[in-house]
Amino acid sequence: MNHSTLTHATKLLFALGALTLVGCGNADPTSVPKPAPVAGREISGAAGGASSQATDHDEQPTLRLTPEQRQANGIKVEPLRLVEAAERVVVTATIQPNQDRLFHVAPRAAGRITQVFARLGDRVTRGQVLATLDSIEVGQAHSVYLQAESELSLAQANFERAQRLHAEQIIPEKDYLRARADYETALAKARAAADRLRLLGVAPAKTAQAQSVFPLRSPYAGTVIEKHAVLGELADPKESLFTIADLSVVWIEANLAEKDLGKVRVGAPARVSVAAYPDEVFEGRVTYVSSVMDKETRTVRARVEVPNPDDRLKAQMFATVAIESKTRTKVMLIPKDAVTLLQGQPIVFVEEQDGFEPRAVRLGESTAGGVVVHEGLKEGDAVVVSGAYTLKSLVLKSQLGAGHGH
Repeated sequence: MNHSTLTHATKLLFALGALTLVGCGNADPTSVPKPAPVAGREISGAAGGASSQATDHDEQPTLRLTPEQRQANGIKVEPLRLVEAAERVVVTATIQPNQDRLFHVAPRAAGRITQVFARLGDRVTRGQVLATLDSIEVGQAHSVYLQAESELSLAQANFERAQRLHAEQIIPEKDYLRARADYETALAKARAAADRLRLLGVAPAKTAQAQSVFPLRSPYAGTVIEKHAVLGELADPKESLFTIADLSVVWIEANLAEKDLGKVRVGAPARVSVAAYPDEVFEGRVTYVSSVMDKETRTVRARVEVPNPDDRLKAQMFATVAIESKTRTKVMLIPKDAVTLLQGQPIVFVEEQDGFEPRAVRLGESTAGGVVVHEGLKEGDAVVVSGAYTLKSLVLKSQLGAGHGH
């Protein structure tokens, strides 16, 4: 889009206002009805000091305000200057969970699901019970453990008795050694049985009867982003019942064009924006640039990590990423308050000799200091940096009033 196209867009935006104000035969512009008061003052037609008319050189409507009206409505103007800034590579991206903090939770033993506690979207803590399962394998392992513990208790009692008798030289050495060997064997079996339970994800416990029901716990704190556990179904160790993600830091996955590879480096600052929060920018850094190019798309995968402490950035959201490059360039930067929308087109008001003129602009990325303007303005333009919304309301009210007059 070039300047002539932007000018044409502005003409289309304000054609109705211009025609109704000055193009209706012998209608007198001063006869436009008074619009409603703005910012505590009544803005009248030409006779009141504020008027809207089309200029001869570009047929775009302009607004005239008296010095008193400018002051009352907080209209401030500053000359547009070029500022030096880092060139940014702007790409579209998708938000993904941090793959280094993504956990698929599955039971270590097959079993039937008897209870489900965690729901989709729940925030869980490390060790929290997500579900319980009834497993024949766990029941058998626990039975073996209880038997091994019982044999250990008997062997330990016999060994302690043999120790006392051997000290008093009542039993021979071989009986003492046999008792010690039996104790050590029983101790090894009990340890093996306990280890078997731990490998199945169950803590060894001495109970009156073997227990086959065991809890499935979350290995880390995070958010449940997937849930496949259904009450009564048979769960298998090969299939994940829950997926837990730590979303305190998210990954922004983007594809870099070949021409931009030389501008992006690992560690470069990046600014992320999403449609859900249009007035906010999330700061992050480039943590990865792939060494392999996709032969089909001719792009290289890059990753930006962004802190997400309040969980507002959601997985699979689309995002726009502006990555700061090593190249410095001069850009036109204006405050965000200087830009307003009219019929979906961003415009900026510029002060000319005969009043304030709206200009359609093409905007770039947002920065901490404002928003970049690519087209529609030039260095030295007197831009309205405060009060743009007041001027917009004057244009709309003037158009509305002129329309009712016909």
